[in-house]
Amino acid sequence: MRNTGENQEILTEELEKKLTALREYIRSLGSLAVGFSGGVDSTLMLAAAFDVLGDKALAVTAFAESIPERELAEAKDFCARRGIRHIIADVEQLKIESFRINSPDRCYHCKRAIFTRIGQIAAQNGIRYLAEGSNMDDLGDYRPGLRAVEELSVKSPLREAGLTKADIRKISRALGLPTWDKPSYACLASRFVYGEEITVEKLRMVEKAEDFLIGRGFAQERVRMHGRMARIEVPPEDIARLASEEDRSAVFEEFKKIGFDFVTLDLGGYRTGSMNASIGKDM
Repeated sequence: MRNTGENQEILTEELEKKLTALREYIRSLGSLAVGFSGGVDSTLMLAAAFDVLGDKALAVTAFAESIPERELAEAKDFCARRGIRHIIADVEQLKIESFRINSPDRCYHCKRAIFTRIGQIAAQNGIRYLAEGSNMDDLGDYRPGLRAVEELSVKSPLREAGLTKADIRKISRALGLPTWDKPSYACLASRFVYGEEITVEKLRMVEKAEDFLIGRGFAQERVRMHGRMARIEVPPEDIARLASEEDRSAVFEEFKKIGFDFVTLDLGGYRTGSMNASIGKDM
């Protein structure tokens, strides 16, 4: 068992084995281009790849309309601090019709476009394999993007090592990674009801609204967009604070400035994939 000093995280024998399995799997690949978002999962995967492959590990981050500036900045900073080779890949998501019209298989077409571009960059840099950061928990939700991963033969090292999200956070803390307690994140396109057209204007509205909530201390949040209505999700324990007069009025006024006609608070609280509830229903 590993005691990591100031982090006070102890890895169990099981987690030690999973970490070793992750590193050994990546080592067996020889060279790897990691689709790096800067989130909890891809950060651990990239750190492990850099540890065992050095310069044969390459981070590639998509620069696309649905990626907030804050996420791109954090990805750049992590790689710069660790001396990891990092390339920004331009991906024009809104030119992908299925993405723009927000079909239920939007993620499939988007993921395919992103990893096709990453594959081109990998080939140009002498990197043989591609990797994405899904974990074992991702197998239990509607994830059309995983079909694109399989079709393009993209590796999934975290799943190969049997890692869950909880495992990843514990190992990340033990390794001193800054993302160990970072809130879960999904691209801004996940904020829209399937069938509602995605535009740059709408994406920027959601980004500004979520940045405002984060600035007020609501680290785990989502702003779902229904026409010109914002539906705010925060964890159940934060609902009362957001509904307090100070925060309620500040959020309402700011969201109106951003361009929302109506601002609502979802009493169900934050939950991943809440827009998937509309699949199979009238949209």
